[in-house]
Order: sequence, then C-alpha cells, then structure tokens
Amino acid sequence: MIRYGSAVSAFVLTVLAASCSHKGESAILPKPTAFGAAVVESSGGKQLAQTGSLLPQPVVVQVNDEQGAAVTGALVEFAAAPGVGFDPPDGLTDSSGQVTTNVSLAGMAGRYQITAFTFDKSHKRLELKLEEIALGYQETLGRRLNDQYCDRCHNSESTVERVSNYDNLEVKPHPFTEGDTLNKISNTDLTAIITNGGPALQKSALMPAWGNTLSKTDIQALIAYIRAVSDPPSRSAGPTYARR
Repeated sequence: MIRYGSAVSAFVLTVLAASCSHKGESAILPKPTAFGAAVVESSGGKQLAQTGSLLPQPVVVQVNDEQGAAVTGALVEFAAAPGVGFDPPDGLTDSSGQVTTNVSLAGMAGRYQITAFTFDKSHKRLELKLEEIALGYQETLGRRLNDQYCDRCHNSESTVERVSNYDNLEVKPHPFTEGDTLNKISNTDLTAIITNGGPALQKSALMPAWGNTLSKTDIQALIAYIRAVSDPPSRSAGPTYARR
C-alpha cells in the first residue's frame, strides 16, 4: 500500500509539474517584428450572446501605421474582466495587419468591455475598447420573441431567414437598438404599446396589439431585451464589466 501511494503521489506531482510547465510556456508572448501607430476594429464589436457562451463571430482588430496602412508582425493582446475567455489571447498581425480571436463571455448578464492593445515604436501602449453584450435568461427569451414577432418590422435589414417589412411601412418603426428614443419611454409605456398597440399612447396604428399573443412574462422579457441592446445603453441595461 505504501508503494502504491508513493507511486500515485509521484504521478500527481509529475502531472502538476507538466501543467505548470505548459502554463509557463503558454504565457510566453510572440516577439513582434513591427510596431504600429493605432489599433482599430475590423469586426466583432457589439455582439450578443447568452451568458457563458461564445460570441457568434470572432473579434478582429487591425494595427495600422502613421499613414493608415496595415502593419504585419505587430503584437496584439486581449484583456477583459475575469471570466471572459480569448482564443487566442494574443497574436502577431497577419499580412492584412489583423489578429482574430474567439471570445467567450462570462456568466453574468450585462456588457463586457474588451480591450485590444499593442505598442508603438516608443513602447507606448495603444488601446482599442469594444463592448459585447451578455444576455441572461430573461433577455434571451426576449431575443427569441423579438426574432419571432418583432424583427421583421423593427429591423430594416433582410436576412436569408427573414425578409424585412421595414421599407413597406409608411411610419418607420424604431429599431430596438435606438436608445436615444426608446430610453425615454418608460417600461410602463412600453408595456402599454406592446400590449394594446401604438394608438394606446398616440403612436402609429401600424404598431399592432400583442396582448392576446404574448403573456405578461413575455412582454417583460421583450422589454428586458430592448433595454439590454439599446445604444446608447439604458439605465436598466445592466452593469458593464471591465478589467480593473
């Protein structure tokens, strides 16, 4: 029994040592071969995903020089609040000056600030901040309801799955991201409009009443989703998580 226990202990120590060695190796940053003057977003900001899940599209950033031309071989690192994951967490820019990373959000609903940073020739840190939105259970339900009932009119962009009706409407509906307008409407008034239609608050009659289709819980979830995606953010959009 003593020999068996010693063997197990030795095995565990070997695994731990290998693990520590692997972590140490993974922490070594690639060496840059060039430096830029700015880091800018190429794509991937302001995405939506359920808490604890991967963003649907990768985040892509680009490093440019003083003339705005792409820089190859610049080091870009990514950082965010605890719980946010990056794959990879850093990398050298490719021939188009870009670095791509897949981002998984943490387990709390709200907005997550992501920082991509590089250094210029003088070793000055250059930063780009992006925001991604993590939807909790209620907001995720609201998003599904939006996709099923609302998006066809409130979203002007057509997709393969959905043809927009926006351009056919004489009075244009507000996109749910239009915070400048929707943030000024209280939850009580939004509930009345969704439940009883636009005329309930002297709004367009083209906005139908959904009170016989959606439950009170559904309407609350839809409003929670509207608040979550508003731009600029509403006061009830939830907290913003950033690296300290």
